[in-house]
Amino acid sequence: MVTYDPPMPNATVATGMTLEYDTFGSPDDPALLLIMGFTAQMTLWPIELCEGLAAGGRYVIRFDNRDCGLSSKLDGVAVDLGAAMAAGYSGQPVTGAPYNLSDMAADAIGLLDHLGIAAAHIMGASMGGMIAQTAAIEYPRRCLSMISVMSTTGDISVGQAAPEAMSALLTPPPSDRQGYIDAAPNFMVFASKKYRDADEAKARAALAYDRSFYPEGAGRQLVAMLASGDRSAQLVELNVPTLVIHGRDDTLIDKSGGLRTAELIPGANLLLMSDMGHDLPLPLLAIIVDAVLSHTRHAEARAPAV
Repeated sequence: MVTYDPPMPNATVATGMTLEYDTFGSPDDPALLLIMGFTAQMTLWPIELCEGLAAGGRYVIRFDNRDCGLSSKLDGVAVDLGAAMAAGYSGQPVTGAPYNLSDMAADAIGLLDHLGIAAAHIMGASMGGMIAQTAAIEYPRRCLSMISVMSTTGDISVGQAAPEAMSALLTPPPSDRQGYIDAAPNFMVFASKKYRDADEAKARAALAYDRSFYPEGAGRQLVAMLASGDRSAQLVELNVPTLVIHGRDDTLIDKSGGLRTAELIPGANLLLMSDMGHDLPLPLLAIIVDAVLSHTRHAEARAPAV
């Protein structure tokens, strides 16, 4: 059954964006901020994952990134996606981005400010992992720890997408509801092979469409990633407890992206999962919950006394 909770009140953050968010668990517990990926609404974080983390003593916060879901959108702001992709994938500077990953990281920190949270564990998936890395680099005192899931470093030599996965990602979705739902199984090309379920994909697509169908934000988010460049030099200097989670079957961000992330960050732990693609299938959530809870507890135990 695919469901999502009714939205909580919006949070206006210092960046000028308004972010839709909801929470699980007690605000008296250590906070765990979840950042979702490219064009993905916060509801793509499975309820079972959020509830499992909250049951383990974490105050779980998930939110819609800018240009997605029910958060602020930059309607009508045009980008030259072709030029940005040509520059980014040739290692050249990308210009003309309305915002970048640093701005999106500032959104996340602004949400913590709104909630009165001094520091949190920050967990991001895919583009959200890139945002989490950026937040850890730029706001290390706000990060109790970082968890980078199915993500990469910004170095174009690692984490490359398979052609069929990139094609599925960049194909504009049908604008009508039924067409959008019927096209959902196309994205299973980069999902976990063992757990692919076309009916589940269609059910999630129906919920996403009804909550907020907004394909316009895709181009701006993609340009934001391309414009942000390679974080490798900053990750080498990172002093934030880090867990990297990646699937061996990920064809959208190859596992080399996760391997390189873990290799660069001092002391990082790596969980490389069999049967996991570029998604969060229900049968693997218990493993992920256990790993994240163990990681965050160890990070808290190692934290210096205030």
